[in-house]
Amino acid sequence: MSQKETEPKSTESANKKTPFFYVKKAIFRIETARKITQFCCFLLLNAVVFGLGPWPVILPIIGTLGTPTKTVLEAFGTLQWMLFELLIPFLALASIFLIAVVVSRSLCGWVCPFGFVQDLLVYVKKVHTQVSPRTHKSMIKVKYLVLAVTLFVSGTLAISLASGMGQSYKAALGEDFARAPFNALSPADTLFAVLPRIVLEARFGIPALMETSEALGTVANGILSAPLLLWARLAVMIGIIVLAVYIPRSWCRYLCPNGALMGLLGHFSFLGLKRDPVKCTKVGCRLCVEACPMLVPILDLPWEKFNDPECIYCLKCVEACSTKAIRPKFP
Repeated sequence: MSQKETEPKSTESANKKTPFFYVKKAIFRIETARKITQFCCFLLLNAVVFGLGPWPVILPIIGTLGTPTKTVLEAFGTLQWMLFELLIPFLALASIFLIAVVVSRSLCGWVCPFGFVQDLLVYVKKVHTQVSPRTHKSMIKVKYLVLAVTLFVSGTLAISLASGMGQSYKAALGEDFARAPFNALSPADTLFAVLPRIVLEARFGIPALMETSEALGTVANGILSAPLLLWARLAVMIGIIVLAVYIPRSWCRYLCPNGALMGLLGHFSFLGLKRDPVKCTKVGCRLCVEACPMLVPILDLPWEKFNDPECIYCLKCVEACSTKAIRPKFP
């Protein structure tokens, strides 16, 4: 081959390695757009701290039911609270159903604040723990168990209270657990509501206590006498955060009841993914599967359109595919 024939290729390769090329490649990525969207939604969903008032909006995300700084309500927590108050949860159910049918679990990948926290925790470790397909298949059933237990407790308590015989049941559960069984131990509720409240109380309370001679003992007694539920909440939150560091999106994969409910309804979603059988080099290529944080078996699903209940539509598979064989499909 002559020198003239090799020059264009050499020039093209050199252009691709310029700093501008890498900057452009980093900016115009789906993942970059997703992270920006997640960050903006994280701020907006807690925008009361910036002076914005609450909005009359209910979204199927994992946020918090116990803080006045939120601007929207989370549907699953609202559903539990409305059952506790003996109200028919039409609005919560409508939000879950409509969003699941239209865009499936895409809010989990683009809007959910606790999902954003998990995505940030991924950067703590470069190498993550690999979960075997058999273990993964068994573990994804846990979130459906959490969903069933939560709905059973809330449903039976609502029936008992409506019949006038539920006061002893309510007392046995405790006020917090009876009002919202899932949120009483939700790591998101602990992270976004309980923990900030503890920090604020310590920030303003400890300096005042330090003015007394028995301040240290008072603080120690206060910490040790904290309710058992509080210690349980903190233990669950720490456990979930550590797990998310080692296994990406582990909460969404295995424990989130909101994701379980959205996944069940997501089978009927207008939004899906399509894999082009002509472009897809299925043999010897697993880039899309390896990029998926939810371990969706993309290559084993129908090529024309698939709505996997585990998919959060982060579109990492779309970006990872070297032949651009995967793309969203709506409807």
